[in-house]
Amino acid sequence: MSDTSKTVAELAAGLAAGTFSSEEITRAYLERIQGAGADLNAFITVTGDRALEAARAADDRRRSGDAGPLTGVPLAHKDIFCTRDVRTSCGSRMLDNFTAPYDAHVVERCQQAGMVCLGKTNMDEFAMGSSNETSYYGPVKNPWDTDAVPGGSSGGSAAAVAARLAPAATGTDTGGSIRQPAALCGITGLKPTYGRVSRYGMIAFASSLDQGGPMARTAEDCALLLEAMAGFDERDSTSVDRAVPRYSQELTGSLQGLRVGLPKEYFGDGLDPEVARVIDAAIGEYRELGVEFREISLANTELAVPAYYVIAPAECSSNLSRFDGVRFGYRCESPRDLEDLYKRSRGEGFGAEVKRRIMVGTYALSAGYFDAYYRKAQQMRRLIKNDFMAAFEDVDLILGPTSPTPAFNIGERADDPVKMYLSDLYTIAVNLAGLPGISLPAGFAGGRPVGLQLIGNYFDEGRLLNAAHRYQQVTDWHTRAPGAFA
Repeated sequence: MSDTSKTVAELAAGLAAGTFSSEEITRAYLERIQGAGADLNAFITVTGDRALEAARAADDRRRSGDAGPLTGVPLAHKDIFCTRDVRTSCGSRMLDNFTAPYDAHVVERCQQAGMVCLGKTNMDEFAMGSSNETSYYGPVKNPWDTDAVPGGSSGGSAAAVAARLAPAATGTDTGGSIRQPAALCGITGLKPTYGRVSRYGMIAFASSLDQGGPMARTAEDCALLLEAMAGFDERDSTSVDRAVPRYSQELTGSLQGLRVGLPKEYFGDGLDPEVARVIDAAIGEYRELGVEFREISLANTELAVPAYYVIAPAECSSNLSRFDGVRFGYRCESPRDLEDLYKRSRGEGFGAEVKRRIMVGTYALSAGYFDAYYRKAQQMRRLIKNDFMAAFEDVDLILGPTSPTPAFNIGERADDPVKMYLSDLYTIAVNLAGLPGISLPAGFAGGRPVGLQLIGNYFDEGRLLNAAHRYQQVTDWHTRAPGAFA
């Protein structure tokens, strides 16, 4: 089989029917990664031999009748998930030589489901970025326009799925890092409720915000993947002990009478007019499906970016203190003493954006400024959560754009960190509140994809996925492929 255009659901059906083998489709994806996908820089590590070995094992499982729905389906993992005996770099020079001695919970669950790992995808360094330009391994290119960024930090995963280098990939979302690249690359990306997917083995950026999730072509695929990824993990103190629904079997619900809120703060200044046009058209499609729209207010939306850029750097400052050149990772040459070892190892091992956030976070946590910055940001976080809770008393879901603009050009915002940070204007609040959100392709602006975001109440991923799936049943944006990779 040389066709890599099938969705996860289509691949699962074909494998179950014996139309093709896992080894055949794995070879096809590996060839495409090395061929058509080589210039995108979407992968840091390709695990070809391991993938083929896993594919053959999956085929054996199917022959013996011991297969699940995803057995033999390939995927890629964002290079933030520890993968036993495979380099796990976090897109950083600091971990360029680090080989993980264990598997992350997400990796374990995917392996238990019988999925085949093709490799590890490129990402912004330690997940800090909105464009995939901060990676030590260089920027990822957007398959729709290779002059454009794919979004970040899960840009490698998004580009790989969009270019048909993998049918699905894992990502992580701290302030929009699944949803924003999904929007910019024209795929579907789901950020689950905080605690729904274990963070064990997912190298930490901001522990109270980080959440792993699936990235794929369709909502149906994301439902299948979330079933495999989610579940309680006693090794993660923030993991929620709650049964995992069969999301893929809950995609049949009617949207008649579904109440969806339109936050007025998401449709004002800062939203690109062409993006607004696409979102308006999507609202029209949902109206045809019976959805009832109501204008709502999330009054503290403007506080989300400043609150996030105090809280996230503060947590990053704490989490990244372990990378000191002593136990693992990058170590400078010939240190004079212990202080020189620390300073030069961290100075040489971290990139500019990571250093910036460590400095901001350390300052915000310092004795004289903790109350003025970190505590105040946490109070703002509570106000943002309260806005959502009040909104969900009147509506079932919230709809808006995922990103205020389509993908921008590589290098365009490199010298303007604040403008870069505003790329996540509509996604950050969801992480601060710990809510689930999904981005799905809804059209194009200037030839580049536009994403539609749906936000749900806690553990309401089933309703989110159903609403996204129903939209994808009446539109074809999710079927579009970049011209060079069709």
